[in-house]
Amino acid sequence: MAKILIADDNPQILELLEAYLEPLAAQIVLSTDGQAALEAAQREHPDLILLDIMMPKRSGFEVCRLLKDDPRYRDIPIIIITALNEFGDIERARECGAEDFLCKPVSKVQLLERVQNLLKLARSRGKRPGRGRTPNANQPE
Repeated sequence: MAKILIADDNPQILELLEAYLEPLAAQIVLSTDGQAALEAAQREHPDLILLDIMMPKRSGFEVCRLLKDDPRYRDIPIIIITALNEFGDIERARECGAEDFLCKPVSKVQLLERVQNLLKLARSRGKRPGRGRTPNANQPE
């Protein structure tokens, strides 16, 4: 069973995204601010993270960058979900290491497709994202 962390400061969005992901029968972890999302990712080692950009305490960009800079968490796929849809925001999401970017309002079909694809990709690469994987010292970063 996949474990998915959803971070958004809007409780209605959290509820909606959780309902959208119900067909996956995944374990869902919810977070309402950036700092709590960072701590939940470090504690729970999710297989995938859905991350809002504009949250209290830490932005989604900052949380994404901190996780991608840490070898323990860098293989966890991150999808940025936001109401911001400027090209610069999409570029910034890529620069901080996010694998994908979705604009609100999010389509259930599109969300499920992206989540399933990223989970399959991680499995096909032989990685168990977030499962306490430690980097091989001989492997190039």
